[in-house]
Amino acid sequence: MSLLNDIPLSALHFYLTAPYPCSYLPALQARSQVATPSLLIGAQVYSELVQCGFRRSGTYTYRPHCDNCQACVPLRVIAKQFAPNRSQRRAWKQHAHLEATLHTLQDKPEYYDLYQRYQRARHKDGGMDNDDRESYQNFLLQSHVDTLLVEFREPLDKTQDRAGVLRMVSVIDLLSDGLSSVYTFYDPDLPRARLGVYNVLWQINLCRKLELDFVYLGYWIKNSRKMAYKTEYRPAQGLLEGTWRFLDIT
Repeated sequence: MSLLNDIPLSALHFYLTAPYPCSYLPALQARSQVATPSLLIGAQVYSELVQCGFRRSGTYTYRPHCDNCQACVPLRVIAKQFAPNRSQRRAWKQHAHLEATLHTLQDKPEYYDLYQRYQRARHKDGGMDNDDRESYQNFLLQSHVDTLLVEFREPLDKTQDRAGVLRMVSVIDLLSDGLSSVYTFYDPDLPRARLGVYNVLWQINLCRKLELDFVYLGYWIKNSRKMAYKTEYRPAQGLLEGTWRFLDIT
Protein backbone atom coordinates (compact mmCIF):
# COMPACT_ATOMS: atom_id res chain seq x y z
CA MET A 1 0.00 0.00 0.00
CA SER A 2 1.14 3.57 -0.68
CA LEU A 3 -1.09 4.89 2.13
CA LEU A 4 1.74 5.54 4.57
CA ASN A 5 3.20 8.10 2.16
CA ASP A 6 0.00 10.11 1.89
CA ILE A 7 -1.27 13.08 3.87
CA PRO A 8 -2.11 13.12 6.77
CA LEU A 9 -0.21 9.92 7.52
CA SER A 10 2.94 11.54 6.13
CA ALA A 11 3.03 13.60 9.33
CA LEU A 12 3.49 10.46 11.41
CA HIS A 13 6.76 8.82 12.35
CA PHE A 14 7.25 5.06 12.59
CA TYR A 15 9.89 3.39 14.70
CA LEU A 16 10.77 -0.19 15.59
CA THR A 17 10.92 -1.36 19.16
CA ALA A 18 13.76 -3.41 20.54
CA PRO A 19 13.11 -7.19 20.53
CA TYR A 20 11.02 -8.54 23.41
CA PRO A 21 9.64 -11.99 24.31
CA CYS A 22 6.66 -12.96 22.18
CA SER A 23 3.43 -13.26 24.16
CA TYR A 24 1.95 -15.93 21.88
CA LEU A 25 4.71 -18.15 20.51
CA PRO A 26 7.12 -19.31 23.23
CA ALA A 27 10.85 -18.99 22.70
CA LEU A 28 10.42 -16.40 19.92
CA GLN A 29 11.35 -12.73 19.98
CA ALA A 30 8.91 -10.09 18.75
CA ARG A 31 9.22 -6.50 17.57
CA SER A 32 6.60 -3.85 16.87
CA GLN A 33 6.35 -0.91 14.50
CA VAL A 34 4.90 2.04 16.41
CA ALA A 35 3.16 5.10 14.95
CA THR A 36 3.82 8.46 16.62
CA PRO A 37 2.94 11.06 17.78
CA SER A 38 -0.26 9.65 19.25
CA LEU A 39 -1.97 13.05 19.34
CA LEU A 40 -2.04 13.11 15.51
CA ILE A 41 -3.80 9.75 15.32
CA GLY A 42 -7.45 10.74 15.35
CA ALA A 43 -10.43 8.70 14.19
CA GLN A 44 -9.85 8.92 10.42
CA VAL A 45 -6.10 8.38 10.55
CA TYR A 46 -6.57 5.47 12.92
CA SER A 47 -9.12 3.89 10.55
CA GLU A 48 -6.55 4.01 7.76
CA LEU A 49 -3.86 2.58 10.02
CA VAL A 50 -6.12 -0.33 11.00
CA GLN A 51 -6.63 -1.04 7.29
CA CYS A 52 -2.83 -1.33 7.12
CA GLY A 53 -2.70 -3.84 9.96
CA PHE A 54 -2.23 -1.60 12.99
CA ARG A 55 -4.00 -1.86 16.35
CA ARG A 56 -3.84 0.11 19.53
CA SER A 57 -3.23 -0.46 23.22
CA GLY A 58 -4.38 2.68 24.99
CA THR A 59 -2.85 5.52 22.98
CA TYR A 60 -0.06 3.25 21.67
CA THR A 61 -0.66 2.37 17.98
CA TYR A 62 1.39 -0.52 16.63
CA ARG A 63 1.64 -3.53 14.37
CA PRO A 64 3.90 -6.61 14.54
CA HIS A 65 7.19 -6.21 12.69
CA CYS A 66 9.25 -9.21 13.71
CA ASP A 67 12.64 -10.01 12.19
CA ASN A 68 12.10 -13.65 11.29
CA CYS A 69 8.39 -14.29 11.73
CA GLN A 70 5.15 -13.29 9.99
CA ALA A 71 2.78 -15.43 12.04
CA CYS A 72 0.56 -12.48 13.09
CA VAL A 73 -2.06 -11.96 10.38
CA PRO A 74 -4.49 -9.02 10.75
CA LEU A 75 -8.00 -10.46 10.42
CA ARG A 76 -11.39 -8.96 9.71
CA VAL A 77 -14.84 -10.53 9.42
CA ILE A 78 -17.14 -9.44 6.60
CA ALA A 79 -20.16 -8.59 8.72
CA LYS A 80 -22.84 -8.48 6.02
CA GLN A 81 -21.90 -11.93 4.70
CA PHE A 82 -21.34 -13.61 8.06
CA ALA A 83 -23.46 -16.69 8.77
CA PRO A 84 -23.09 -18.28 12.24
CA ASN A 85 -22.45 -21.98 12.47
CA ARG A 86 -24.46 -24.27 14.69
CA SER A 87 -22.23 -23.85 17.71
CA GLN A 88 -22.29 -20.07 17.40
CA ARG A 89 -26.07 -20.05 17.14
CA ARG A 90 -26.24 -21.97 20.41
CA ALA A 91 -23.95 -19.44 22.09
CA TRP A 92 -26.11 -16.58 20.82
CA LYS A 93 -29.25 -18.18 22.18
CA GLN A 94 -27.58 -19.04 25.49
CA HIS A 95 -26.64 -15.44 26.28
CA ALA A 96 -29.29 -13.48 24.39
CA HIS A 97 -30.91 -12.46 27.69
CA LEU A 98 -27.94 -10.27 28.65
CA GLU A 99 -28.64 -6.54 28.63
CA ALA A 100 -26.04 -4.56 26.67
CA THR A 101 -25.62 -0.82 27.20
CA LEU A 102 -23.26 1.51 25.34
CA HIS A 103 -21.09 4.07 27.14
CA THR A 104 -18.19 6.39 26.54
CA LEU A 105 -14.99 5.27 28.24
CA GLN A 106 -15.49 5.31 31.98
CA ASP A 107 -14.25 3.48 35.02
CA LYS A 108 -16.07 1.70 37.79
CA PRO A 109 -14.65 -0.42 40.61
CA GLU A 110 -16.63 -3.43 39.36
CA TYR A 111 -14.90 -3.20 35.96
CA TYR A 112 -11.45 -3.57 37.49
CA ASP A 113 -12.64 -6.34 39.81
CA LEU A 114 -14.00 -8.28 36.83
CA TYR A 115 -10.84 -7.56 34.80
CA GLN A 116 -8.64 -8.96 37.56
CA ARG A 117 -10.71 -12.12 37.91
CA TYR A 118 -10.64 -12.65 34.16
CA GLN A 119 -6.88 -12.16 33.90
CA ARG A 120 -6.13 -14.49 36.81
CA ALA A 121 -8.29 -17.21 35.28
CA ARG A 122 -7.47 -16.84 31.58
CA HIS A 123 -4.03 -15.24 31.23
CA LYS A 124 -1.83 -16.41 34.09
CA ASP A 125 1.08 -16.94 31.71
CA GLY A 126 0.80 -13.60 29.92
CA GLY A 127 1.76 -11.20 32.70
CA MET A 128 -1.51 -9.27 32.56
CA ASP A 129 -2.78 -11.06 35.67
CA ASN A 130 -0.47 -8.74 37.62
CA ASP A 131 -1.77 -5.50 36.08
CA ASP A 132 -2.28 -2.79 38.68
CA ARG A 133 -5.10 -0.31 38.33
CA GLU A 134 -2.95 2.25 36.50
CA SER A 135 -1.80 -0.32 33.94
CA TYR A 136 -5.40 -1.42 33.40
CA GLN A 137 -6.55 2.17 32.92
CA ASN A 138 -3.74 2.99 30.49
CA PHE A 139 -4.49 -0.16 28.48
CA LEU A 140 -8.28 0.13 28.20
CA LEU A 141 -9.49 3.54 29.27
CA GLN A 142 -7.18 5.84 27.27
CA SER A 143 -8.06 6.62 23.66
CA HIS A 144 -7.67 9.41 21.09
CA VAL A 145 -10.19 7.81 18.73
CA ASP A 146 -13.94 7.10 18.75
CA THR A 147 -14.33 4.38 21.36
CA LEU A 148 -17.30 2.69 23.02
CA LEU A 149 -17.44 0.72 26.24
CA VAL A 150 -20.18 -1.90 26.34
CA GLU A 151 -21.57 -3.37 29.56
CA PHE A 152 -23.28 -6.75 29.48
CA ARG A 153 -25.37 -7.42 32.56
CA GLU A 154 -27.50 -10.25 33.88
CA PRO A 155 -30.98 -8.69 34.28
CA LEU A 156 -32.49 -8.71 37.75
CA ASP A 157 -36.10 -9.04 38.70
CA LYS A 158 -37.90 -5.87 37.61
CA THR A 159 -38.85 -5.13 41.22
CA GLN A 160 -35.19 -4.63 42.15
CA ASP A 161 -34.10 -1.04 41.76
CA ARG A 162 -30.42 -1.58 40.90
CA ALA A 163 -28.24 -2.59 38.00
CA GLY A 164 -27.97 -6.22 37.05
CA VAL A 165 -24.88 -8.34 37.68
CA LEU A 166 -21.96 -7.35 35.44
CA ARG A 167 -20.95 -10.31 33.28
CA MET A 168 -18.80 -8.79 30.54
CA VAL A 169 -17.19 -5.55 29.38
CA SER A 170 -16.08 -4.88 25.82
CA VAL A 171 -14.10 -1.94 24.42
CA ILE A 172 -14.71 -1.23 20.72
CA ASP A 173 -13.32 1.40 18.35
CA LEU A 174 -15.53 2.93 15.66
CA LEU A 175 -13.82 3.05 12.27
CA SER A 176 -14.80 4.52 8.92
CA ASP A 177 -15.42 1.02 7.51
CA GLY A 178 -16.23 -1.04 10.59
CA LEU A 179 -15.52 -1.82 14.21
CA SER A 180 -12.23 -2.76 15.81
CA SER A 181 -12.49 -5.10 18.78
CA VAL A 182 -9.98 -3.70 21.28
CA TYR A 183 -10.47 -5.98 24.27
CA THR A 184 -13.14 -7.94 26.08
CA PHE A 185 -13.12 -9.41 29.56
CA TYR A 186 -15.86 -11.42 31.24
CA ASP A 187 -16.89 -13.51 34.22
CA PRO A 188 -14.63 -16.60 34.15
CA ASP A 189 -16.58 -18.51 36.78
CA LEU A 190 -19.80 -19.32 34.94
CA PRO A 191 -19.98 -23.03 34.07
CA ARG A 192 -20.47 -23.78 30.37
CA ALA A 193 -20.71 -20.07 29.50
CA ARG A 194 -19.59 -18.95 26.03
CA LEU A 195 -19.40 -15.23 26.61
CA GLY A 196 -16.42 -14.68 24.31
CA VAL A 197 -18.25 -16.21 21.35
CA TYR A 198 -21.40 -14.27 22.16
CA ASN A 199 -19.41 -11.03 22.28
CA VAL A 200 -17.96 -11.47 18.78
CA LEU A 201 -21.44 -12.27 17.45
CA TRP A 202 -22.83 -9.20 19.20
CA GLN A 203 -20.17 -6.99 17.61
CA ILE A 204 -20.90 -8.41 14.16
CA ASN A 205 -24.59 -7.69 14.73
CA LEU A 206 -23.80 -4.12 15.83
CA CYS A 207 -21.63 -3.66 12.74
CA ARG A 208 -24.58 -4.65 10.56
CA LYS A 209 -26.94 -2.27 12.37
CA LEU A 210 -24.49 0.56 11.76
CA GLU A 211 -24.29 -0.47 8.07
CA LEU A 212 -20.53 -0.92 8.28
CA ASP A 213 -18.51 -3.58 6.50
CA PHE A 214 -15.99 -5.21 8.81
CA VAL A 215 -15.27 -6.30 12.35
CA TYR A 216 -11.51 -6.24 12.89
CA LEU A 217 -10.55 -8.94 15.40
CA GLY A 218 -6.87 -8.19 15.72
CA TYR A 219 -4.23 -10.75 14.82
CA TRP A 220 -4.82 -14.36 13.87
CA ILE A 221 -1.94 -16.64 14.82
CA LYS A 222 -2.42 -20.15 13.49
CA ASN A 223 -0.17 -21.87 16.02
CA SER A 224 -1.40 -19.96 19.06
CA ARG A 225 -4.33 -21.54 20.89
CA LYS A 226 -5.42 -18.14 22.22
CA MET A 227 -5.51 -16.52 18.77
CA ALA A 228 -6.41 -19.34 16.37
CA TYR A 229 -10.15 -19.18 17.16
CA LYS A 230 -10.65 -16.04 15.07
CA THR A 231 -11.00 -17.91 11.78
CA GLU A 232 -14.16 -19.55 13.13
CA TYR A 233 -16.03 -16.37 12.11
CA ARG A 234 -16.44 -16.52 8.34
CA PRO A 235 -16.07 -15.20 5.75
CA ALA A 236 -12.85 -13.65 7.00
CA GLN A 237 -10.05 -11.79 5.30
CA GLY A 238 -6.41 -11.61 6.30
CA LEU A 239 -3.90 -8.90 5.42
CA LEU A 240 -1.25 -10.87 3.53
CA GLU A 241 1.68 -9.09 1.86
CA GLY A 242 -0.20 -5.79 2.02
CA THR A 243 -3.46 -7.07 0.48
CA TRP A 244 -6.68 -8.16 2.17
CA ARG A 245 -7.44 -11.68 0.98
CA PHE A 246 -10.09 -14.24 1.84
CA LEU A 247 -8.84 -16.89 4.24
CA ASP A 248 -9.73 -20.43 3.29
CA ILE A 249 -9.18 -22.28 6.55
CA THR A 250 -10.25 -25.92 6.67
